[in-house]
Amino acid sequence: GDMDKAVEWLREKGLAKAAKKAGRIAAEGMAYADVCPKCGVGAVVEVNCETDFCAKSEPFVNFVKDICHVVINDNPADVEALLNCKYPNSNLTVAETLPEKVMSIGENLQIRRFVRYAENTSVAYVHAGGKIGVLVTFDVEGIDPASDEFQHCGRDVAMQIAALNPRFWDKSDVTEDVLAEEKKIALALMDQDPKMASKPQQVKEKIVMGKMNKFYEENCLLQQEFVKDNSMTVEKYIASAAKALGG
Repeated sequence: GDMDKAVEWLREKGLAKAAKKAGRIAAEGMAYADVCPKCGVGAVVEVNCETDFCAKSEPFVNFVKDICHVVINDNPADVEALLNCKYPNSNLTVAETLPEKVMSIGENLQIRRFVRYAENTSVAYVHAGGKIGVLVTFDVEGIDPASDEFQHCGRDVAMQIAALNPRFWDKSDVTEDVLAEEKKIALALMDQDPKMASKPQQVKEKIVMGKMNKFYEENCLLQQEFVKDNSMTVEKYIASAAKALGG
């Protein structure tokens, strides 16, 4: 008849079960991105589970959303710090809640990583129910960031990122070691091509520079063709949207 003892006993049994699941591989899961409408802070998180079936379940999806909101509100430095934050609408920490979620959901769960943007203006996009989460942040001047027009532009850019997964946001962001490696590969491929191998080195260098422009177009967000209108780059699309909005 001791209710407190009964709850304690059940928790201990559940935690023991959760501990057994902790060693199981969690390679499925969900990416989720959101922006707080009041403070404008954005976050994107990845939480893993064991099966795709679980990843689509309401209890797991709600857990991932809660974790994202903890990141937005508490600004933890890393996953370890996140585990020590209070779980929403609870007296427990995230670390204390996690094994209880493992017990109730029935699979091993792992909070993998997160990113948080507090500066500028962020737009969130979640693709295919959580297969891909995107958070893109803009420096906005002279435009209402809450306007439908800006949000539409931001969502277009986020969808571009989800579709083409650029490695860099701009060609100026490409590091020298990456450029050197790409040039080395391009020259090596020409040396293996009978038609190209005999060409003078200066000619090869010019061809490589042309290939580098192609590399920028494929790997740098602003230089990519805009997926909704391939007559312009993403950079030009953003500029035209800004001009139309007067900022």
